[in-house]
Amino acid sequence: MASHDNNARDRAPHLDTALVNAGRRKHFTHGAVNSVIQRASSLVFDSVADKRNATAGRASGELFYGRRGTLTHFSLQEAMCELEGGAGCALFPCGAAAVANSILAFVEQGDNVLMTNTAYEPSQDFCSKILAKLGVTTSWFDPLIGSDIADKIQPNTRVVFLESPGSITMEVHDIPALVAAIRAKAPEAIIMMDNTWAAGVLFRALDFGVDISIQAGTKYLVGHSDAMIGTAVSNARCWDQLRENAYLMGQMVDADTAYVTSRGLRTLGVRLRQHQQSSIAVAQWLAAQPQVARVNHPALPGCPGHEFWKRDFTGSSGLFSFILKQRLTDRQLAHFLDNFTLFSMAYSWGGFESLILANQPEEIAAIRPGCQTPLEGTLVRLHIGLENTDDLIADLAAGLARIA
Repeated sequence: MASHDNNARDRAPHLDTALVNAGRRKHFTHGAVNSVIQRASSLVFDSVADKRNATAGRASGELFYGRRGTLTHFSLQEAMCELEGGAGCALFPCGAAAVANSILAFVEQGDNVLMTNTAYEPSQDFCSKILAKLGVTTSWFDPLIGSDIADKIQPNTRVVFLESPGSITMEVHDIPALVAAIRAKAPEAIIMMDNTWAAGVLFRALDFGVDISIQAGTKYLVGHSDAMIGTAVSNARCWDQLRENAYLMGQMVDADTAYVTSRGLRTLGVRLRQHQQSSIAVAQWLAAQPQVARVNHPALPGCPGHEFWKRDFTGSSGLFSFILKQRLTDRQLAHFLDNFTLFSMAYSWGGFESLILANQPEEIAAIRPGCQTPLEGTLVRLHIGLENTDDLIADLAAGLARIA
């Protein structure tokens, strides 16, 4: 019996178990189920010795000053490190801030950033509009380039930025091939990845050699469309530099947002499974519709890079897109989008509600630097929420009928 107990203790917990328990040491809960909400700017020291100890340990979880964090923040940071296998987690007010400040922490004038041309549009804009003014250049690579990425690496390439699946068009990288090629050509380069689609848990980026896994925790971590936060989980190689640069740039979140995010973790596994089941059902239905040219869902064979998703990811979330066979006129598009019952038009995704947005081919081309294969039909992006799939399919069927 003792041997059996030891084996149980040594075995890595299932994701659902890890999500329920991550960051819930008694130090953070004070006897409650959830972590405490500790709102504070100034943190009081009882003695000179206490102040000295706090100053020495300010980067490693000692209460020092509100901008360094409180027990509420430390609980979430510890949880994210447990879930993603990191040495440290920096918190930011939104996903775009996590991307921008993670890159800023490692570049200086004269450096180059190599970024996938399917990255989130604000990530691209940060590079082309902000970094460019600081003397940092950006070059772009195709998401399916694989080991040929070595040809894109310049002597001054400091950061290589991945996003998988790609924003809107959903291409999945061959990340092992990319990482191997980057390490062989530029071993000191910092590899970052926007890992929001997988919520950091359906793809453990650091296990694949990525240095920093970034999320807009606004999406699946929070899960209820009522708070904004960004996370960047780093390996030991990059953690000290990321942590101190984020601190010096004044990056932080309030205790209530950190608490809401920690609470969201507890149901993340259950929610992701429902998002996956529902989104695949809707995607398969769409693939059979005569108006649809292609469905870009990583779990479906027709999606570019599906074989890499199948090999490397442990599941799917609820975001995907499909391409219509025709380019809708402005009037058709408005008639299509304005009359849904369950699908709401809104930016972001990852909440319990289903969302819909559309992009015309020229809009996609404008945010795909160097892309040689423009779309012909209107692209529609869906986030499948937690509603009944029969109801969602009926809503989409009525929408397609409006443009038949």
